[in-house]
Amino acid sequence: MLKVEGISASYGKFNVLFEISIEVGQKSTVITIGPNGAGKSTLLKVISGLLKPTSGNITLHGERIDDKEPYQIIELGISVVPEGGRIFSELSVYENLKIGTYVKRARKILNRRILEIFSLFPILQERQKQMAGSLSGGERQMLAIARALMSQPTIIMLDEPSCGLSPLVVKNVFKLVDRIKAEGYSILLVEQNVSRALELADYAYLLESGRVQFSGKREDFVQNPYVKKSYLGM
Repeated sequence: MLKVEGISASYGKFNVLFEISIEVGQKSTVITIGPNGAGKSTLLKVISGLLKPTSGNITLHGERIDDKEPYQIIELGISVVPEGGRIFSELSVYENLKIGTYVKRARKILNRRILEIFSLFPILQERQKQMAGSLSGGERQMLAIARALMSQPTIIMLDEPSCGLSPLVVKNVFKLVDRIKAEGYSILLVEQNVSRALELADYAYLLESGRVQFSGKREDFVQNPYVKKSYLGM
């Protein structure tokens, strides 16, 4: 579905990504792990069109998208949950969800999408009139994920969904990700909680210093000596 080939990117004169290549298949969950500053979040920005690559290309369903604007990429079926969720705190839960349907195909079936999301996340139905800023940390992350799903994406990208949350809430967040995986969405997950993320992954990439240092199936990562020592504490 999503193919990133030889992507390099920079912030001004500072190079961040160096010829990155990754793939996300249909109904698969792909994770990208690595230390802070490795370029993981930058990779998501490039895919979503927020940062233009200096070389390489990105295709979605065979159509090139690295030359498109972010709103066009969302229309084509990629949705993003940024780090920290970044919900609209002064709007209600329902209003936050409604914002997720600004793409044409989702706007036409707003009421149906709302019901689908409420069936997936019943707590949001209970909280739909509540101001989003009054939600707990876990509920905010749930709302951010739900808002991204409102646009009817084929691929959802999540940037550090467990960042800054308590261990119990982190456990619940990964249950949410597992739930949307079971719904058949393709997922590209950037995460520093490697052991948790690998439990969900079909395939994984290790980024260090802006380069892919290792890639493979979940079993390959669990058995790799460097990954075990540096990221799994084994």
